[in-house]
Amino acid sequence: MSRIGRMHIAVPANVTVSYNDGLVNVKGPKGELTQKIADGNIGVEISDGVINVTRSNDAKETKARHGLYRQLIANMVKGVVEPYTRTLQIAGVGYKASVSGNKLVMNIGFSHPVEFVAPAGITLACPDATTVTVTGIDKDLVGQTAANIRSKKPVEPYHGYGLRYNDEVVLHKEGKTAGK
Repeated sequence: MSRIGRMHIAVPANVTVSYNDGLVNVKGPKGELTQKIADGNIGVEISDGVINVTRSNDAKETKARHGLYRQLIANMVKGVVEPYTRTLQIAGVGYKASVSGNKLVMNIGFSHPVEFVAPAGITLACPDATTVTVTGIDKDLVGQTAANIRSKKPVEPYHGYGLRYNDEVVLHKEGKTAGK
């Protein structure tokens, strides 16, 4: 049995979870999330503040989805209580970012400012000119939004200019050695 899939999910007191017709709804103080369970072999049992994800057979695809759906539901339960955050750092001479409304405006070495509009459910913030924080209740959407912002100017390996995750390690390459 899947090690992830067989783990129970504890539901906090201020969160309500319902499962009807292959659709899991999680509602909490920060918002509401929905996940469709496409595989008919995966079931969700909710009782006494605990969620169990079960599977009906041992097919390879069912085993793979068992742990997946359990973790997706666990992420939803955690997200409606405490939002997920991803932080990006901007490195480069004159590189900076600012937020106006739901739009992130970045000066990252191009001849024009780069604008990024936040999708629904995502909050962008710039605590300072070289830091961007992406916050939301959907873990997948937060990670994808941060990746989309990072893709505007990935870190180049020679000087380290560009956008990087806060915890990302960039290996610098050696420059030209001609003339030594």
